[in-house]
Amino acid sequence: AKLRIISDIHYGDRASAVHRLEQLAPLADDTTSLICNGHTTDTRPEPDHDAVNQRRADLTSFAQAYSTPVQFLTGNHDPDISEVHSLDLAEGQVLLTHGDILYHNIVPWGQDAALADQLVQHFQDELASTQPTFNELLIAHRRAARDIPQRHQAEKHGLKYLAGFITDTIWPPTRILRILKAWREFPHRGQKLLQTHRPEAGILICGHTHRPGIWRRPNGQILINTGSFCPPSGQLMVDLKEDRLLVRKVLRKQQDYHPGKIVTQFPLTPRKPSVTPS
Repeated sequence: AKLRIISDIHYGDRASAVHRLEQLAPLADDTTSLICNGHTTDTRPEPDHDAVNQRRADLTSFAQAYSTPVQFLTGNHDPDISEVHSLDLAEGQVLLTHGDILYHNIVPWGQDAALADQLVQHFQDELASTQPTFNELLIAHRRAARDIPQRHQAEKHGLKYLAGFITDTIWPPTRILRILKAWREFPHRGQKLLQTHRPEAGILICGHTHRPGIWRRPNGQILINTGSFCPPSGQLMVDLKEDRLLVRKVLRKQQDYHPGKIVTQFPLTPRKPSVTPS
């Protein structure tokens, strides 16, 4: 028995290599559950409401087409795709969440970073507690994300999409520096998140930054980023078994995606399979 975790499919975005959800079908084989950890699609406001509804319907159909349960966790692009924002796995040894919670302004390299920062602060200020829980902080991020409309992601015209992508993501050139800074800070921020909210957990699994990798911290904690299905990012997947966690490549054969070679693995204390919302 094993859980399989992927993230950042971005279905419906022209930048995604997943044009049909059926391309992911091989990843649902031989698992007890397939978990899509945020940015599965984009549900934020856009001019074409029918397109958002169609993507939601496609995901529902995909999830119902297989005997393997498919679970969707929220991300800042799909803040209302479910009510599950994180999972504590392996009896608390592993924390799974999309990863935007690591940044107060959600996407520090994006055009809407300043707006996101203000919205997150606004919704955190509305919390009754002076020491909000991890889930309360996640909810504040999700409420903020719902108030940030799509930009280039909603553009259907190819050249206009490309121009919007450049404007939103990599222009001016200083934005590249913000991306590199966010990547550089990811391990430290992930470690701090575990120490603050899940000190008993030894492993954090995220996506969000589109930079796949594995980082072992000096204190023994392990941070895993599963990357993205948007080129040129690579993809990793995580298989969670009874006694170990496997990090694997995602292999593309023709148009479909399959489990690839094992990159590394980490031991877990044997337990009964469980998935408990945070």
